[in-house]
Amino acid sequence: MIQIPENAPFAPGERENVEKLLSGLSPEQRVWLSGHLAPSGPVATPVASSRPLTILYGTESGNCEELAAKSASVAKKRGFKAKIRNMAEVSVGDLAGIENLLVIVSTWGEGDPPETAETFHKEFMAADFRLEKTKFSVCALGDTSYEDFCEIGKQVDRKLDELGATRLVDRQDCDVDFDDDHGAWLEKVLVSLGEASSNGAAAPAPVAQPTVEYGKKNPFPSEILEKVLLNGEGTKKETWHLEMNLEGSGLVYEAGDSLGLIAYNAPDMVESVLVATGFDGATEVTLKSGATVSLGEALKSSLDITALSRAVAKKYAALNGSEKLAELLGDDNKEAFRDYVEGRQIVDLFEDFPVGKATAEEVAKILRPLPPRLYSIASSPNANPGEVHLTIAAVRYDSQGKSRKGVASTCVADLVSEGDAMSVFIQPNKRFRLPASAETPVIMVGPGTGIAPFRAFIEERGEQESAGKSWLFFGDQHYMYDFLYQLELQEHMKSGALTRLDVAFSRDQPEKVYVQDRMREKAADLYTWLESGAHFYVCGDANRMAGDVHEALLDIVSEHGGKSREDAEAFVEQLKKDGRYQRDVY
Repeated sequence: MIQIPENAPFAPGERENVEKLLSGLSPEQRVWLSGHLAPSGPVATPVASSRPLTILYGTESGNCEELAAKSASVAKKRGFKAKIRNMAEVSVGDLAGIENLLVIVSTWGEGDPPETAETFHKEFMAADFRLEKTKFSVCALGDTSYEDFCEIGKQVDRKLDELGATRLVDRQDCDVDFDDDHGAWLEKVLVSLGEASSNGAAAPAPVAQPTVEYGKKNPFPSEILEKVLLNGEGTKKETWHLEMNLEGSGLVYEAGDSLGLIAYNAPDMVESVLVATGFDGATEVTLKSGATVSLGEALKSSLDITALSRAVAKKYAALNGSEKLAELLGDDNKEAFRDYVEGRQIVDLFEDFPVGKATAEEVAKILRPLPPRLYSIASSPNANPGEVHLTIAAVRYDSQGKSRKGVASTCVADLVSEGDAMSVFIQPNKRFRLPASAETPVIMVGPGTGIAPFRAFIEERGEQESAGKSWLFFGDQHYMYDFLYQLELQEHMKSGALTRLDVAFSRDQPEKVYVQDRMREKAADLYTWLESGAHFYVCGDANRMAGDVHEALLDIVSEHGGKSREDAEAFVEQLKKDGRYQRDVY
């Protein structure tokens, strides 16, 4: 509950009433109200303006960086001298002497730190100094569809406590829909810091924000200008090129950024859930957001009905009272639950453990909001003004005896056409950028849809004068069917926007050949490019490809640089720190 300082100009009963009112408001409502009540004339400089606040973030997709910037902006308006620091750019020793520390960090995949924060995380978890003078709080970002939800934030929170730092407020764990949770956490932290201030000065109210703009909280309805299947007849792949209109949106992006796509669940997926639960799609339900809609509409547009996680299963078990499910969720059965979840979706949970007496609204409230999908932008804004392009592979597969499909990718493939609109927003990715100098050479490794940001890079280089050398490694299954953007790439070779192109089509010969194999074949030249200052980029599958490419890079540096394995690893790590080795993997 929000607490107002005792020196505020309210009688005790008035202060209690105001506290109750404010505690019931969302972060957005509090910002609006504070701006509405703010004086129209000049606001006096707060006495507590010298209070330092360091906001440390570790990010994979850019969300934590965005939240760190928002936190700093709000904190400055509340009288703090706030600064943000990236884990990729600080050492563990820099924590010594920090008085007030907020940490915003995400967890990548199954309990891993963000790639840019790997070194900091490793050093920090091994640290043995003391931080008794530091006050802290942690905001952890994660995804409840993974078992190790917010694991890195939990580790950092525990370690700060072990090092003797004082916790300001409890850690906030945020799912993919993190804005409200982050806002509530930040409010509690700033109130706590304000109460701890020695001068007891009341913090000034934040200034109301200008007219609503398009973004994640208010996505832009973008018309689909063109939708083209990139694969040839006879392929097993299904890759779509999408061109979307941004005119009038005010949205801007750079090559390397991502586009957030607000998709919806397919009718057959919704119907399967209704059949499994026995609920009527016309039944009205009130969602956690407060909106009242039909269950069918909620399952289509608002709720995640695919990702089966331990968190959802636990909430469901509490509803339907299944002893068998409760046993499966027991702490001593974690491996059995992992086996059960593998290849299954939420509909399987409903089928295997009937809803019993649970109501439609109760079941709807245990499901998390349908998250947006992020796709690497496949266009340069300078080459395609007013447009944004995507390269999307439709995900279809069989598991547990059923046909499955990806939500957003098959929404694009099956449910929308040219002239239709999809809601979108820009997700900046400042850690995946072309070099500041257009003359710096670049090496790009992007098999399959991993070519998307490199199509943008190459287009951008084509728009720049005196562009440096560029080298693309592209791979897929078959040359005849799966050479994405082949004609475009050949034109870029002719124009000079692309200097070198090496391809690997894994199924065109008995022995499978991948992009990392092509890298090894061109190892001497690749190392020469690195020695001359080239930046190295990788985009695509994180599970296998990215690791295989990384190993190939280490081997190349070791062999052609005359380095030991340890020295090669140090060389590649320095490339990362210098921003010359960047990855956009998923």
